This record gives sequence, structure tokens and C-alpha cells, in this order.
Amino acid sequence: MNIKMNNYPGYAKIIFALPILAMSFFANAQKVHVGKVNVGLAYPISTNGTHAAADTNYFSLNLIAGVSAAERGFSFAGISSVVKNDVRGMMFAGFSNHVGKGAEGMMFAGFMNSYAEAKGMQFAGFSNISKGKIAGAQFSGFLSKATDIQGAQLAGFANVARDVTGPQFAGFSNVSRKIVGSQFSGFINTAEDVKGSQFAGFINVARKVSGVQAAGFINVADSSDYPLGIINIIRNGEKAIGISIDENETGLLSFRSGGKVLYGIIAAGYNFHNKEEVYAFEAGLGAHFLNTSVFRMNAEISTQTLESFKQGEYFKSSVRLMPSLRPVPGLELFGGPSFNYVTTNTSEGRAITDKYIRTWENRWGNNFEGIYIGFNAGINLLF
Repeated sequence: MNIKMNNYPGYAKIIFALPILAMSFFANAQKVHVGKVNVGLAYPISTNGTHAAADTNYFSLNLIAGVSAAERGFSFAGISSVVKNDVRGMMFAGFSNHVGKGAEGMMFAGFMNSYAEAKGMQFAGFSNISKGKIAGAQFSGFLSKATDIQGAQLAGFANVARDVTGPQFAGFSNVSRKIVGSQFSGFINTAEDVKGSQFAGFINVARKVSGVQAAGFINVADSSDYPLGIINIIRNGEKAIGISIDENETGLLSFRSGGKVLYGIIAAGYNFHNKEEVYAFEAGLGAHFLNTSVFRMNAEISTQTLESFKQGEYFKSSVRLMPSLRPVPGLELFGGPSFNYVTTNTSEGRAITDKYIRTWENRWGNNFEGIYIGFNAGINLLF
């Protein structure tokens, strides 16, 4: 391969050349010298000279880059350290650390750590990349990657691992095959088997989850009894399309989806009482109790808004307890009381009910607040 180094500035030439030189010395090194102290500028300008690639050091200090067979204490490089075999101790590099085999202890790099496997903690401004197992923790500004990890993975963007025993924390995405622990991400978690829980800002995807799936919008799984999301696509769970009416004459077409215990609610409809704020939207969570073949108790919490898409606002937060009957398979009749809290700044919102238990005026701006008892009833088609 012909690399034209003239196209690069001086510092880039150094960065590109050092790993290439280091690898060539690894290939040519025949003996390993133990118990060295190495101080230098960059290979081979150091106290270990041209045989640095064959040396095991207890202390290494290189202003630009260092090359060695192994490290057994403290290693520092202004740009990069390259170790052919293993490391025990602490490594610091302004840009990157590269270890051919195992690393035991702590690694700090401004950009990247790469190694075969590790015991301890690895910190990198951009990425930690392991080809094998990790016993400890990976902390990365962007990406952490390992085959198997017993400990924790933390990354600003994504964690990738095959088998994980411990938690994964990522700003955007966690990806694993099997996890014994929990996944926390800002956007998406994906796994096959989860013995623990998944928490994501938008979506969780798994095959089997033994704990809670909590997502800001959607959960997907073959088996998950405790999904917490607005939409839950669970293969062995339950889904329902229904129509309902409440005490304010708000009719809703709803979609309920979830597992054997928890489910999510999303709905839209129309209010037949108002003239302006007539468009209704609702989202919530529910749980099944006392589940038999013909009867069960549904408990729900929800937030509903009535909109005119002009000005003003109306929000209703409700807690509902609804006994339900299933006279035939696939059909559910439900109804029960609700406890409601309303906040609004519109005249229609204030007048939609007059049976308040308690009201407040102008606690925040010109908002009206009230609590009252209502009801909800309807029918669901289960599938």
C-alpha cells in the first residue's frame, strides 16, 4: 500500500507513522526484557532504544508515543501508547491506548482505548473497544463495545455488547444479546433476553423481558408482562380497540396494548358538550387485577386534552377504577368511577362540569383548577 505522507502536516505524519513502526517492531522482537524504566520522546528515541518493543516496563514516560511488550505499573504518553502483550497498572494517553492482549487496572485516553480484554475501568473521550471480555466498567464519550461484560457500560451515544451482567447506560442506544441487569438509554434499547428492565426515552425492543419495559413511546417484545409505554406490541400480550364516553360527553376511539398485567392507552375523539374545544386526545397507562375468564378489574391513569387549535387549554388528569365483563371471548364491557383533576384557562373548560369537590383560581396566571368525581364507560374488542 502506497501512502503519500506529503499530503499531511507534520503532527499527522507522527500519528500515522508511530503505530506502523510499533507493529513492525512487534513482529521483529524475539526477546522480552523485564523490569525496565523507559523515558523518551517517541520510539526509538528513548532509554529503551530500538529494543523497546521487547521490553516489559514498570514505568513509562513518553512525550509523544511509546512502544513496549508489556507494562507492569505506570504508563504515560502525550499522544499514544502501544503495548504488544498485556498491561497491569495504569495507562494515560492524550489520544489513544492500544493493548494487544489483556489490560488489568485503569486506562485513560483522550480519544480511544482498544484492547483484547480487560479487568478494571476504562475511560475514553470517544470510544472503548474490546475484542473479548470485560470485568469492570467502560466509560466513553461516544461508544463502548465489548463481547462479554461483567460490570457496567456507559457511553454518551451507544453501548454494544453480546452478553452483559450489569447495567448499560447510553445517551442514545444500547445493543446486546443477553443482559442480566438493566438497560437505560435516551432513545432505544435492543436485546434478545433481558433478566431485568429496559428504560428508554423512545423505544425498547426485546425477545423476552422478565422485568419492566419502560419507554416514552413504544415497547416491542415476544414476552413482557410489565410494559410501561403508550404503545406496547407484545406477541403473547393483549391489544384492544374500544369506544368510550365520560361524564363530560367526550367520546373516544382508543387503542390499548400491553402484557398480562400492564398496558398503555392512546386515544382520540370528540367532545359533544363544547362548541370550541371539541377535539379530544388522551394517553395513559393501565393495569389488570383480579383477572378471570369473564371478569377483571382495570385501573388506569390518563391525561386528556380538549383542543380548538386556536387558543386556550384544557387538561384533565384522571385515575379510573373500572370493573369489566367479558361475556364472550374477544368482547369486553367496562365502566366505573374516576377521580379527576382539571386545569384550564377557557370559559368552556370551566363550565364543562359544575360538580367540583374543590376549586382554585389564579394560582398560576389566570388558570382555573378543580377536582371532581366522574365516570367512564365503554366497550373493547380484544385481540
